[in-house]
Amino acid sequence: MKFRKKPIVIDAEYYDGSPEMNRYLIDWTRSSQTPMYMDKGELLVNTLECTMIVQKGDYVIKGWLGEFYPCKSNIFEQTYEKVEE
Repeated sequence: MKFRKKPIVIDAEYYDGSPEMNRYLIDWTRSSQTPMYMDKGELLVNTLECTMIVQKGDYVIKGWLGEFYPCKSNIFEQTYEKVEE
């Protein structure tokens, strides 16, 4: 059997590793069930499956259920295309 991913629109941010982006992402996720936080200099997020490190160059995705998780740039760019608003 073959399946195609249903077209959905997501919010995402590119993580450049800067302190400003750390603060922005922590604020962006604060009211969610998966808020981001700093620990020992790393940006972390408790996803639905586990705690993940957000690394420089990752995209941070807000899923359609309101959850947040990191995604490697190459996978993100193969999976998503920009939506003009």
